[in-house]
Amino acid sequence: MSKNALVSFKGNKNIDTEILLTGSKSECNRALIISALSKGLVKVENLSNAADTVTLDGILTSLKEESELKSQDSRLIDVGPAGTAMRFLSAYLSAKNGNFLLTGTERMKQRPIGILTEALKKIGADISYAENEGFPPLNISGPLQQTASKVKIKGDVSSQYISALLMIAPILSQGLTLEIEGELTSKPYVDMTLDMLKSVGIEHSWTGNSITIEPQAFKAGTLIVEPDWSAASYWYSIAALAEEAEISLPALKEKSLQGDSQIQKIMKIFGIATSKSQTGISISNLGISLDTVEILDLKTCPDLAQTIVVIAAALGKNMAFTGLETLKIKETDRIAALQNELAKIGVTLNEDNLVYTLNCDNLHFPDKISIATYEDHRMAMAFAPLALLINEVEIEEMQVVEKSYPYFWEDLKKAGFDINIR
Repeated sequence: MSKNALVSFKGNKNIDTEILLTGSKSECNRALIISALSKGLVKVENLSNAADTVTLDGILTSLKEESELKSQDSRLIDVGPAGTAMRFLSAYLSAKNGNFLLTGTERMKQRPIGILTEALKKIGADISYAENEGFPPLNISGPLQQTASKVKIKGDVSSQYISALLMIAPILSQGLTLEIEGELTSKPYVDMTLDMLKSVGIEHSWTGNSITIEPQAFKAGTLIVEPDWSAASYWYSIAALAEEAEISLPALKEKSLQGDSQIQKIMKIFGIATSKSQTGISISNLGISLDTVEILDLKTCPDLAQTIVVIAAALGKNMAFTGLETLKIKETDRIAALQNELAKIGVTLNEDNLVYTLNCDNLHFPDKISIATYEDHRMAMAFAPLALLINEVEIEEMQVVEKSYPYFWEDLKKAGFDINIR
């Protein structure tokens, strides 16, 4: 049964706290696939407790432990709402011996995966759509018998498609060359994948729009997962909306593989400073309002979009954003979700030829507001900090945060927020 969180903040809105964040979901999910492909040569430390990572870890563990399937048997693999797991497993299972039905929630069945599956089929994978063309569930029979070593793939839809292919490339008999068509969305996530592969012995070449990985063996090693910069972004939001803030985030690195570490630079726009500390980083509200950029491009860090848009709206900044194309195929249509919920504080988010502009002229803060989450963890965490400006913020289906940040509500309590469950 779903529950709602009633979030409030009483008293002096000066926040001074230390928050130890869970491991990066993005790093963990890549590390788990790499470890499985290496057949255990690569170990993983500091696994995230995010639901998506727990799901993927459980699936890979069960696949490792079970005996080889008979050719006529089919194994049901259910990722639930875990989009990264769906994409990474599509490639991983194609290279693994056995027959699989890869499925997920009803929303997952609405999220396109045709670009990835068609690329896999072109290199020899045996994949078919169990229900609707271009969407999960997928029937997969492996291991693939490679028929081509080069494939074209669109770069402006999801970097996870590219990462999924790159991770299986070293174990393919001919290796793989990916020719990226168009602009590459979320390039830092592709860089993360390649850097993690390199750290365990997998070399690559990247010339122009082509990335090549030859057949090669993994080297024994350990991938130590850094805390999650995506989770850190919500603490930047809290710092921006508080009257004063000094928030310590241990173990985070200023220079990180994670694309969402760009939040450090972006939040300077809103007067939030990041400094290195003895244990990690510290963020603080400078107490000044800096000039807002006219257009902010978020194509390399789309997972920060909801947080940043809500911050800008709450601070009354009539700014514009680009690079949000992928938001419509995430856990929900995040553009529509933002438009619906921002309207509750009098703010509009208007789209014009892929430019999204906030109009905060009618911004107001009611005494209480109820925020729908649309089964999307980032909606819950992006809007919860509004409790610093609104007496009561009710977040519907509070459990959605388990997808990436299970301890979010407990951490808010540490910072002085009141959380009542309904």
